[in-house]
Amino acid sequence: MQEWIINTMNSLGYLGIGLLMFAENLFPPIPSELIMPLAGYTATFADTKIQVIPAIAAGVIGTILGAIPWYYAGLLLGKERLEALADRYGKWLGVSGKDIEKSVIWFQKYGSKAVLFGRLVPGIRTLISIPAGISKMSILPFFIYSTIGTIVWVGLLTYAGYFLGSNYKIVEEYIDVITKVIAVILLIAIASFIGYRLWKRSKA
Repeated sequence: MQEWIINTMNSLGYLGIGLLMFAENLFPPIPSELIMPLAGYTATFADTKIQVIPAIAAGVIGTILGAIPWYYAGLLLGKERLEALADRYGKWLGVSGKDIEKSVIWFQKYGSKAVLFGRLVPGIRTLISIPAGISKMSILPFFIYSTIGTIVWVGLLTYAGYFLGSNYKIVEEYIDVITKVIAVILLIAIASFIGYRLWKRSKA
């Protein structure tokens, strides 16, 4: 798979990165943990056409476009039908009914902001669009939260590959720890913001 990713990037450049990240959202077995660090590593070469910021932009656009089909699948088909289809045909996509159930539980736990947090959690990030659609989450907040979470995720992976150089593969080994750290930071930031708003309202 690594060779295929490299060939795609070399032949199509930023379009290749976008297409790979689009496919990664439709077919979860394709790992963003390898695509974007590899893009960052490629940007370290002097003769490369790949630069970090445009690579991040291409990865974000591909990810958001790849999230749309899952969102509308949840919106149009509903939870029970999707789980039944996933159990029957999901082996071709690497998705099971349990995976969908897991994403629904995550959404129920964190509400609409689960779309933001979910983009930072492997195993959830590619499927979090489904419960957003099932819950009929408005499309604008869905895009906003998805974009913010995706920028953080894609930026982290790309810069990790850039700074690690030829050791970019170790990103996959430590991604769970890095993900948890980012999630905690975001939770603290959001809790602080909500606390500040409540304090300001009580003062008023």
